[in-house]
Amino acid sequence: MGFFKNLFGGKEAAPALNALGAPVAGEAVAISEVSDPTFGQEILGKGVAFRPSEGKVFAPCDASVDLMFDTGHAVSLLADFGAEILIHVGLDTVNLKGEHFTVHAHNGDKVKKGDLLIEFDVAAIAAAGYDVITPMVICNTPDYATVNVHTGPVAPGDVVMELGK
Repeated sequence: MGFFKNLFGGKEAAPALNALGAPVAGEAVAISEVSDPTFGQEILGKGVAFRPSEGKVFAPCDASVDLMFDTGHAVSLLADFGAEILIHVGLDTVNLKGEHFTVHAHNGDKVKKGDLLIEFDVAAIAAAGYDVITPMVICNTPDYATVNVHTGPVAPGDVVMELGK
């Protein structure tokens, strides 16, 4: 069918891109700005990071909660379109053992884009000596031929990543 579309001047449909919204308010920055090499060197996958201006993590898309860490410092989501998304609040914040975090979603929950997943105290975490930079990575990056990242000031839900097969 593509042959006939091209022959008669039609255009192939571009592959659909799936959008991910910012999970936090603040500034979206290149993942390479994360000092932890696991994130900054894209060992877990491509992504984007955030310098949060407030302590709330929202679902970046419709998804299922695959794993909400007991400590509340991170959540793994399975997007309805298949992306495996890890949102990690701060660096080494697992060492806080849940202090300064409140969990609002649990393993197996179905969430909609914009649903509150985690609350955290930005000032208290920083005062405890932790970097609050918050990476969001796509752990199954090889499944996507296109990964577009957008940086700059963001509100929760603003498109920061687009993924295409």
